[in-house]
This record gives sequence, structure tokens and C-alpha cells, in this order.
Amino acid sequence: MTDQLDQAVAATCAAYLDLADRHAPGLVQGLYLQGSIALGDYRPGVSDIDFVAVVSGRPDLSALRAVHGHLRRSHGGTPFDGLYVTAEDLRRDPAAGPPGPAVHEWRVEPASAFERHLVTWHVLAQGGVAVRGPSVAELGIHTDWPALAAGTRENLAGYWTRWRDRTARGPVGYSARATAWGVLGAARLRHTLAAGRVTAKTEAARYALDTYDERWHRVIREARRIRVGGPALYRGPVRRHADLMGFLRVVLEAG
Repeated sequence: MTDQLDQAVAATCAAYLDLADRHAPGLVQGLYLQGSIALGDYRPGVSDIDFVAVVSGRPDLSALRAVHGHLRRSHGGTPFDGLYVTAEDLRRDPAAGPPGPAVHEWRVEPASAFERHLVTWHVLAQGGVAVRGPSVAELGIHTDWPALAAGTRENLAGYWTRWRDRTARGPVGYSARATAWGVLGAARLRHTLAAGRVTAKTEAARYALDTYDERWHRVIREARRIRVGGPALYRGPVRRHADLMGFLRVVLEAG
């Protein structure tokens, strides 16, 4: 299915598989792309390449470090983040399984919970792209919408509320990155709950414009603009930060 991929993404995947087959022959039986690629929202220069590698057994960590070290040197423009699982891992609740090998920002972590959760499983089941291995439909991926919805509400009440409070006090919230992360991240969770599926950030911006009062449309459009490109809608960060905080208050206090 590489004909569906951005050319640079396809080249990175091909280089990764070549390296994996040389350093760990027979290990990677399947390679699947999730995240923004699976959701149809991949943005070159903005999005990471999120992968799930289905392996035949426990990977040798030195081999993984060699693979990802070489890949970074040859195709390091976009992070290639993901996790290593067995086919059986995908057929069960990730919360019931132990941590495992993962790669985050080019660092190989031997026992990590990174991306090993229901959101990843659901995104993969919804629209994962098979680069190597059987189709996603044949994997029998475990999904559980009630549990995912409950976790999404907990995320809004926990992580996002804490993030808003920290961002309100410090300088980080004045950056363009924080505006895009805060507006699109929180709106995406509300949209996911409303749609009954995991949704993408750009899609969530459209939902937010349709759902929230017009007074927040400027900061929503600015967050989308930061992600997809275009002229800035604010002259400076102070008013933008105030609108970010106000919008988050509305999103997080919703029922």
C-alpha cells in the first residue's frame, strides 16, 4: 500500500525494512502505520511517522539501536516513532500487557508504555496502513469503545486540565506550538467523543468551528493555520494566549 503514502514516508519505510532485515533477519513480519497517516491528516514537516512493527519474538535491543541509528542518519528529517509488538499483543487489551520495546524521538526504549494503549489500537484498526504483512482487517485488533471513551474523558479531566493550568502560568503557552497543541488536542478529544471514533486534529478544527461560539473561531483558525500553513491571524502572542486559555476553559468545562 506504499502507493498511498507520501513519497518521503514510503522511502523511510523502505529504508527501515531494509535495515531491519539486515540487522535482525526474520524479526519484522509486519509494518503498519498509524497516527496522522492512518487518520488521513499527515502533514510533511509537522507530523511524525508513527509505526507499529509486528515481530516474531522479543527483539534484540542492540539490533534495534543499530536499525534506528542508521535510519536516523539516512532519513532523520521526520521522527520514526513506534512500538514493537507480537500479533497476539494486538489481539488483547494493551492495558493488560506489559511494557515493551518502543522508539521515541529516535531513542530505543527497552520497556516502555509509549503508544501502548487503546488509542493506538483503535487508530490502527480504523485506518492503519499495511506496508508489510497482512491487511489490518486480518489482524484481529482488540478494540473497546466504552473503555476508550472513559479514558478520553479522564484525559480531559486529568492531563489537559493540568496542561492548561501549567500553560496559564508559564511562558510556554505563548508559543505557536502551544496554541496548536492546546486548541487542536483538546478539541480533538471532544470530537472523538461526539463522533464515536478517534478523529484527526485538522478534522477536529472543523468540528470546533461548528460547535463552539464564534468568539473562539479566531484562535481555532489560528491553531489550524499553524498546522496547515497560511498567514498569522494574531499580531502577537498575548491576545492569542488569552484566547487559548479561554477556549480551553470552555472545552474542559463541558459535560
